[in-house]
Amino acid sequence: MDRRVFNTSLLAGSLAGLLLPGARAAETPRPAAKPVIGLLVYPGMILLDLTGPLTVFNIMQADIHLIGASMAPVMTDVGIPVTPTHSFETAATGLDVLFVPGGLKGTVDGMNDPRTIDFVARRGETARFVTSVCTGALLLGAAGLLKGYKATSHWYVRDLLPLMGATVIADRVVSDRNRITAGGVTAGIDFGLALAAQLTDEDTARRIQLLIEYDPQPPFAAGSPERVGPEATQAVLTQRGPLIRLAEQAARAAGARIGVP
Repeated sequence: MDRRVFNTSLLAGSLAGLLLPGARAAETPRPAAKPVIGLLVYPGMILLDLTGPLTVFNIMQADIHLIGASMAPVMTDVGIPVTPTHSFETAATGLDVLFVPGGLKGTVDGMNDPRTIDFVARRGETARFVTSVCTGALLLGAAGLLKGYKATSHWYVRDLLPLMGATVIADRVVSDRNRITAGGVTAGIDFGLALAAQLTDEDTARRIQLLIEYDPQPPFAAGSPERVGPEATQAVLTQRGPLIRLAEQAARAAGARIGVP
């Protein structure tokens, strides 16, 4: 039994087991068609940014497209390559969801790459939902897709979003019309579940959350600048400073290109 069949069987069993007594699994609402989700993959992206939401989408039985600039495998932050299923040239149009993961160096490279920006802009114009996790929001911003929208990103770059016309909301997941952006890395699961609720229904998203046992209980109160304090926060900013400055330069250039005052 392959992984997709296993997940389908497991989710079906979970949904049936969670129904009220006397109800039948066949009565569970299901979408009329599988949503088509295009996930951008690029060198230097954070693998967890991709696989957190992807796990939710896979269980949801979405039609998943991993889209790269070419069909060549791309290396992620942890040294595990991801092989695209589609290239920029063969990627579907009219996506239900365009999703961009993060990874600061790879994101900055993408912001400075006209071909990547053009692809993201064109697919974003027609997608039902335009979404990101972590620094992927910077790519959306550089493509002009967050101008006039509320958005968030990883805490150490989210203040760059106004340079590209967005209004920053410092929440873990921010929804504004059809734009859904999330904070850093682990926020990808929160985002995936929030989007699953919109693509299916809240009960289905809750059951997926239960199936993957997403019940975070971190060992330390250190997951945000507010929790960890200024000393540790400054240490991270110092370490990532050179890349953050490159991101700022790319954001300013993008803002000028898309007409942000």
